[in-house]
Amino acid sequence: MIRMNDMIINNASLRKLIKSTYTLPDLEELNKFFRAHDTLKLVIKDNGLYPAVTTEEKESISGYTNTWVRDTIMITNYQYENGNSNAAVKTVETLRDYFYKHRFRFENIIKGKADKDDPMQRPHIRFNGDSLEEINQKWAHAQNDALGYFLWMLFKLANANKYTFIGKDYEICSLFPLYFEAVEYWQDKDSGHWEEARKIESSSIGTAAAALKEMKKFLENRPANLFTALNRDITADYLDFLIDKGKKQLQAFLPDESPPARKADGALLFLIYPLQVAEAEQAQKILNSVLSNLKGDYGIKRYIGDSYWCADYKNFLKEEDRTVDFSDDMENRDKMLQPGKEAQWCIFDPIVSIIYGKRYLESNDPEDLTWQTYYFNRSLGQITSRGFYLGEGKCPEAYYIEDSTQGIYVPNDHVPLTWTQANLGTAFNYMRRSLAS
Repeated sequence: MIRMNDMIINNASLRKLIKSTYTLPDLEELNKFFRAHDTLKLVIKDNGLYPAVTTEEKESISGYTNTWVRDTIMITNYQYENGNSNAAVKTVETLRDYFYKHRFRFENIIKGKADKDDPMQRPHIRFNGDSLEEINQKWAHAQNDALGYFLWMLFKLANANKYTFIGKDYEICSLFPLYFEAVEYWQDKDSGHWEEARKIESSSIGTAAAALKEMKKFLENRPANLFTALNRDITADYLDFLIDKGKKQLQAFLPDESPPARKADGALLFLIYPLQVAEAEQAQKILNSVLSNLKGDYGIKRYIGDSYWCADYKNFLKEEDRTVDFSDDMENRDKMLQPGKEAQWCIFDPIVSIIYGKRYLESNDPEDLTWQTYYFNRSLGQITSRGFYLGEGKCPEAYYIEDSTQGIYVPNDHVPLTWTQANLGTAFNYMRRSLAS
C-alpha cells in the first residue's frame, strides 16, 4: 500500500502510471498493465451471461458463481459503451429467454394469484446462468431495480437500433409495466440493490421509472397495440401514468434513499449514471450527499450502518454463512458492526468518474476533467497488489478491516468482481473520450 498525494495506491506497479493529468499515450500504458494482469478480462458464458465473480471452485460456497440480473446489466452496459453491441444484445436476449421461461411469476402477481409480499413468489433475480433455472434457495427476490435494469437495457438497445424484436420480446416486455403497477413500484417495499431489509427506496423507484421511460420512447410513432398482455394494451398514456407515479415519489424522497431511516446510499449514483433519470439538481444533491457521507480512503461505503463485510466479518461468520439471505435477519448481522468500520466498495468511484466525464464532454470545463481524473485514480488505487492471494492487478468488490485490532483494510473474498471490472472499464473509456475531445 502506497499513499500518493493523500490517495491510497494498493499496487506499487501502478504508482508510476497514475498521474494527475493524462495523455492518450498515458492511458495506453495503463491499458498494457490491464492486459498483462487480466484486470478487465471478463468471464463470459457461452449464452452471454456472466457470473458475479470469476468462476473458481472455492467461490461455489459464496454463490457468486450464479448470475444476478442487476450485475449482468451493469456489465452489458459496459459492453455497449465499449462498442460491443453484439455482446450486449446476446446477453439481453438470454435474459429475455430466462424471464420468458418463468413468466408465470409476473402473471401470477399481476392476476393476484401469488402473494407479492412473499419474495419467493416474485420473479427471481438470481439464478443458474447455465441452465436458466431458478435456484431453490430462499432469497430476497423482491427487487424492482433488477427488473427495471433489464427492461431499461433492452429498450436502450432497441432505441439505438441495435436490438431486433421477435414475438416473445413483445409478450414478456408487456408484462413488466403491468407487474410494476401490480406491486405499486412507487411505494413498494423491496430489497433493492443490496438485497436487504425491505423498504421504499429511491434507487429502485428510479430504476423502474427509467425503464418505463425507455419503453415509452420506443413506442413513439409505433402502433398503439404493439405491446399487449393479459388483455391489456401497453400504451404511451399508460406508461406516462406509471412514470408520473415514480417521478412524484422521487421528488419527495431525493436526494435520500429511504427517508427518514436511510439518507445517503451509493445505489443512488446509478440514477445519475447509467440511468440518467435524476434531474440535474437532484443529481448534484445525490453526488454531494454520497461523497460527503460515504467516501473513505479505500472506497465508498454503500451506506452508513452497513454490516456486510464489516470489520472482523470472517471472524464472526463461517464461510457458508457470509453471503446468505440476511433480508429477514438484519438485526443480528448489524450487531457485528462497529460504528465507522463499514466496508468500502470499489464499484462506486468509477461511476463518479464517469459522471464527471460525461459532464466534461458537455461542458468542456477543466474542473470536471480534474474530478473525473481524481475518481478514476481512486479506482486504479483499489486494484490489488502484488502478492495478493487471489491475484495481482484485480478488481475487488470491497475493502474491509480483516482484524479490528490491526485496523488494516484488505480486499474481501470476491475478487475479481465482474461488476467492478465493468465500471472501471467504462470509466477508462470515458477518460479516453475526454482526452480525445
